[in-house]
Amino acid sequence: MQYRRFGRTELQMPLFSCGGMRYQYKWQDVPAWQISQDSQRNLEATINRAIEVGINHIETARGYGTSELQLGKILPTYDRDRLIVQTKVTPQENAKEFRRKFEKSLANLKLDYVDLLSLHGINDAETFHQSMRPGGCLEIAQKLQAQGKVRFIGFSTHGATETIVQTIATNQFDYVNLHWYYINQINWEAIAAARRHDMGVFIISPSHKGGLLYKPPQKLVDLCQPLSPMVFNDLFCLSHSQVHTLSIGASSPQDFDEHLKTLELLERADEILPPILARLEQQAIATLGENWVKTWRTGLPKPEETPGGVNIPVILWLRNLAIAYDLTEYAKMRYNLLGSGGHWFPGAKADKIDKLDLRSCLAASPHAQQIPRLLAETDKMLGGQGIKRLSQQ
Repeated sequence: MQYRRFGRTELQMPLFSCGGMRYQYKWQDVPAWQISQDSQRNLEATINRAIEVGINHIETARGYGTSELQLGKILPTYDRDRLIVQTKVTPQENAKEFRRKFEKSLANLKLDYVDLLSLHGINDAETFHQSMRPGGCLEIAQKLQAQGKVRFIGFSTHGATETIVQTIATNQFDYVNLHWYYINQINWEAIAAARRHDMGVFIISPSHKGGLLYKPPQKLVDLCQPLSPMVFNDLFCLSHSQVHTLSIGASSPQDFDEHLKTLELLERADEILPPILARLEQQAIATLGENWVKTWRTGLPKPEETPGGVNIPVILWLRNLAIAYDLTEYAKMRYNLLGSGGHWFPGAKADKIDKLDLRSCLAASPHAQQIPRLLAETDKMLGGQGIKRLSQQ
């Protein structure tokens, strides 16, 4: 394993982290006696494998059901000084409730402190206010820090780049968990801002939200040769020194193996990546057109600026991925989450686009004339039964 300084925390962070949202027994809290022995054995084998390969950062959340409770049966068996343990608690209107949830996390983990506490989901103006207001959740987190129950405070986010940058600009956080990978590089401005504030940068779900790369389409496999799409994406992310760690949402001990192939390639990233990046760009241009590839995002409105709350940028992005790289399964999964994702994945689908007048909100787009047609076509291509977030399933 290789390690990077995790910003001003000065922690030596492994390039891969063990994310805790896929090996738990249930997404809901249940009594310990209900957790199956098979589930617990698998979780413990996964943690043991992580530690064996040098992945000593174990990341979970209060919202991950039984994850914390199950981790509490194995983490105390390790030398505490060897571990970097992170949990996350969602902002609350009542900051006392935020503290209560954190105390439950600590009790479940059976630890005296966590190294990293994230305010989980500063995604919009409301969660920003709940976090940052006087007497809010950040203030509670800082009190927990003063009591020795938390070493460093960060935030995780699925929000718009401007919200992430606004939160970073407060200079109140030591690190950030955010989305950024090859197919979605929109948050680079936030990563650059984090670098200026010497914050740690943790990339959320690069293999799942980054394209379901554990079951890639053949077209993407061919384009990423000689690497697998998963290793390509890992290498792309880690070739940027501003990125410190990638989350592996492991569901079994074997889930680390493909990722670990990236480590021996890092010194040759400047040699390996350019031909793959060129092929991917050429494929997008060949299927979508050069003008579209270079300008499609220009002048697009936010969902709150669009009739019906339609998330035009996300829908067109998913269309691009499905057409250029055959990432249709991924695009369908994300598209059908629209309308039920709340502030974690805001906006609506385009299933009623023929009833909406988009002329005003598209006035700044060079593609205003064709976008309504493309949205309707995308709905036919990707539309289906609505999907709930994993935590709601």
